[in-house]
Amino acid sequence: MKFLMTTAAGLAFLAGAAHAEDVTLQLKWVTQAQFAGYFVAKDKGFYEEEGLNVTILPGGPDVAPTQVIAGGGADVVVDWMPSALAAREKGLALVNIAQPFKSSGMMLTCLKESGVASPADFKGKTLGVWFGGNEYPFLNWMNKLGLKTDGSDVTVLKQGFNVDPLLQKQAACISTMTYNEYWQVIDAGVKPEDLVTFKYEDEGVATLEDGLYVMEDKLADPAFDEKMVKFVRASMKGWKYAEANPDEAAMIVLENDETGAQTETHQKRMMGEIAKLTAGSNGALDEADYQRTVDALMSGGSDPVITKAPEGAWTHQITDKALQ
Repeated sequence: MKFLMTTAAGLAFLAGAAHAEDVTLQLKWVTQAQFAGYFVAKDKGFYEEEGLNVTILPGGPDVAPTQVIAGGGADVVVDWMPSALAAREKGLALVNIAQPFKSSGMMLTCLKESGVASPADFKGKTLGVWFGGNEYPFLNWMNKLGLKTDGSDVTVLKQGFNVDPLLQKQAACISTMTYNEYWQVIDAGVKPEDLVTFKYEDEGVATLEDGLYVMEDKLADPAFDEKMVKFVRASMKGWKYAEANPDEAAMIVLENDETGAQTETHQKRMMGEIAKLTAGSNGALDEADYQRTVDALMSGGSDPVITKAPEGAWTHQITDKALQ
């Protein structure tokens, strides 16, 4: 009898697994605590509970989420809203289905010895900037300050995804995230008191960062729509678990880092900072946050990032269903 019950349970499990719906998620960057919620949701079985079999693809310097989804390589991607909006205006009909990140972690980190004490000191300086869609908030900020980025006011250094330009004093300031590159500068031996930081949030130029995006036309399929409801519901459960258990979440991320490049100290520190950015979000896209991002990207003077607000189902209410 015990054998029969065990066999029956095993068959039921296999049947459930056989009917699991596949979802492929493309991350914006490499495996790290920035994406802890998704790894936690998979590790804790939250996706499985929703009948989903989720594959998480790491990103990297040569991976553009918008290109991956355009080519059919993923069902859903993590990207920053400025990049998604710019891609949409160019014809890639992306839709935001959830916004786990409520606040921006982006900032410029400057060497105090460079003479930069306030944004007024940027003029005449070399500033490191990430591209590949990450440059849009910076360009908007410079426009707001009335600074040209063609070298006449500030010189833009196309920054790799490292902090070398600051350490080697090739730039007065570089792009950093509160949860990652800033700490790389500190770990390299630079003291916090020797740095000046400008958070985009504090400067009033922050735009929405890590959100979940899908192709708009796919949402016309009720089955895909429902699958995304399940995915968002499980993902947000993963994010809230990660917020409440940051150290455990960091260790789950480490277990999923196939490169072995991440360290426990860095990931735990990162998760602590990431929890500050996801705090206050239940996954729903706040209309005020969305409008602030759109307005910022449209205020680019003669060269705005986007020229009009998106039409149609840009803010698809997947999260309304997921939160029911």
